[in-house]
Amino acid sequence: MTDGDSNMTKAARTSSERRDSQLAGAPWALTSYRRPGEDRVRAGVLRADGSIVSLGELGEAGVLPLLARWDQAVDSLRALDVDAEAPVDGAQPDLVLRYPSKVVCAGANYHAHLEEMGVPSPGDGVEPFFFLKPPATTVIPPGAPIRVRTDIEMELDWEAELGIVIGLRATAVPVDDAMDVVAGYIPLNDVTNRAALRRVHSIAPPFVFDWVAAKGLDDSCPIGPGIVPAFHVPDPQDLRVRTWVNDDLKQDSSTADMVYPVRRLISAASHTFTLEPGDILATGTPAGVGKPRGEFMFPGDVVTVEIQSVGSVSNPIEAAS
Repeated sequence: MTDGDSNMTKAARTSSERRDSQLAGAPWALTSYRRPGEDRVRAGVLRADGSIVSLGELGEAGVLPLLARWDQAVDSLRALDVDAEAPVDGAQPDLVLRYPSKVVCAGANYHAHLEEMGVPSPGDGVEPFFFLKPPATTVIPPGAPIRVRTDIEMELDWEAELGIVIGLRATAVPVDDAMDVVAGYIPLNDVTNRAALRRVHSIAPPFVFDWVAAKGLDDSCPIGPGIVPAFHVPDPQDLRVRTWVNDDLKQDSSTADMVYPVRRLISAASHTFTLEPGDILATGTPAGVGKPRGEFMFPGDVVTVEIQSVGSVSNPIEAAS
């Protein structure tokens, strides 16, 4: 067994020993899978017991095409009796979103996190702050390694986040209508290289903060294992958010501590750029990150993010070859 195989096994074991289900209490989630011997990726239903059920014709084209016609598909999904179906024999889980057009991340969006970073909570009139992660190189599934580069200074930090998956094209959507564009929710880890955020040498003072270098690392956006439809999450502002590194609980908070609630984030982001079906909007991380304590992740560690009623994602840390 290779070191990579060992770490992935450790990630799976740590996750399974800690909780009853990778869905963290959700009844089911949309996922991607392959049938044995096939390259085709289909959309299916991940059940709480880990089995995958076919969506038939509804899922033949995959998850992103399904999200592109979310307004037509949602009623069929609401009516699903997932327990009545036989699981797909030998179904092989795949990355649930390969790849969204955008991964939009909200920064500094939990009061207690701002406090631990020594920053005051914003007053009225301050708009949310956003940055982007490159989807094709950052988004990885549960169990895939987060590879740590050795050619640059690294302070690899964890950030548990509730991810919003967009189901309807949205431009300048009002706050009161923002929840109408949500297809569902997904657990996400906004892995960050804290050492790269502030440049020692910058072109000019306005460019001292390098969000691309800190947030755009390969493998820095683990997601999954599935998208829990919004109709299974009555209140996204009342979800427990936790992170473990190995067996140590690092973050334990609630989405109730958000500075800007989900609907406000969606509206603000859509006033900057059009949100497309399948886009992920990460909603910020709560208190408990490693930077204030000088604690970071290293090869051999396993990081697990869990969002109540949405799911958990575990990934091993490996040295990049």
